[in-house]
Amino acid sequence: MDLKAGLWQQQTLKLAMTQELTQAIALLQYTAQELSSFLENKALENPLLQVENQNIQPINPLIDRNRRKHTNHTEKEWIEQIAAKSFSVEEQLINQLTLHKYSSIQLKVIKHLIEHLDENGYLTSEPKEISEQLSVPLELVEESIIVIQTLEPAGIGARNLQECLLIQVERENLEDDLVITILTSYFIPFAEKKWKQIAKELQIPIQKIQEVFDTIQKLNPRPGALLGQENASYVIPDAIVERFGDGFSVRLCDDIIPKISFNNQYYQKLTASQDQQVGRFLQEKVQDYQWIMRSIEQRKETLIRVVRMIVEKQSQFFEKGPEHLVPMTMKEVASELEIHESTVSRAVKEKYVQTPIGTFALKSFFTSTIQTVSNENTSSSQVKNAIASLIDTEDKQRPLSDQEIVEILKRNQGIVVSRRTVAKYRDQLGIPSSSKRKRFD
Repeated sequence: MDLKAGLWQQQTLKLAMTQELTQAIALLQYTAQELSSFLENKALENPLLQVENQNIQPINPLIDRNRRKHTNHTEKEWIEQIAAKSFSVEEQLINQLTLHKYSSIQLKVIKHLIEHLDENGYLTSEPKEISEQLSVPLELVEESIIVIQTLEPAGIGARNLQECLLIQVERENLEDDLVITILTSYFIPFAEKKWKQIAKELQIPIQKIQEVFDTIQKLNPRPGALLGQENASYVIPDAIVERFGDGFSVRLCDDIIPKISFNNQYYQKLTASQDQQVGRFLQEKVQDYQWIMRSIEQRKETLIRVVRMIVEKQSQFFEKGPEHLVPMTMKEVASELEIHESTVSRAVKEKYVQTPIGTFALKSFFTSTIQTVSNENTSSSQVKNAIASLIDTEDKQRPLSDQEIVEILKRNQGIVVSRRTVAKYRDQLGIPSSSKRKRFD
């Protein structure tokens, strides 16, 4: 081995991730709201960067008062502008109680139990455990559980799914002996659809068990979800696609992004200083401002190019609807635009586009390719639609197996998929297997 000291020249190719490049990549994947917050924070760090929020206007009480005199708002419109007050699960349940009926100790137990309900409304702690924690009799804990189980929605405070359904059966006056018998003594085999075994043991027609199933299907297995309803969230689109003549036009929806400008007055004032430290500070902040401006312009350009390419490749979707989504990958779009695939991925991340047929996530336009017997390909979303359609129209007494769906798709629509793929898509659609779809009417 040659271990002599010496000097050599060697060429290497490296990608240096500078702070500016990192910033440009981050800005590309920001949503409009995130970009707005970023710019407002940057304005606090950089005195040369001015942020002008177009949505915020100064208040003039005289003008506003006159405007109100000449504007006719109905009472309903005013009410709709008032934000709905949200109550916690604890508040919603406690408000149903007649507090004076219970002692302070029992109220303490009831509140403790309510705090230990999970998101489905089920009690997560054992009564004995709570009894020991609060140093109260076990009987008092059991009584408090019964109190909670009398509240709305029916099934709240149950310790498991079986108890939850039984509470609802009792509350809804559905106390059919067969329903209670099956839920009490045959809950597991009933859930696993071992209905023939149950019918044989109870010596009843299997159609009776189907009726019990239909009754239980009307019950709510997650009553707690009714209490935890969130306020509706509104999507602000990052781009808008509009019909223009025979085609479509694309524009960015950047109204909520604040306008930024260079604070020349502040710059001129500090430039007059002869302090070298001030000069270096100014130089750094000027470069920072220029980088932000370039990054924002690059973000706009990349985003609008990607959306235009999506519109071009998915023209049938915009013309005829979601069922006509064609196969398209990020790699294909990146190749067409001569950019990296990761750039496309960042550009569409958590962004939405408003179209004449609704608002969609940009990522939803990218689907994998499924082979067909012809030269044309189809998308995974089209295959899912085809599977859902077949199952909707099947004979429920003889539901289609996954293998039968494979054969029908190939024979009738020329779509070539494996049985495993059908099972995966069926699960994604929330459709149970053929054995669990079968009815015994």
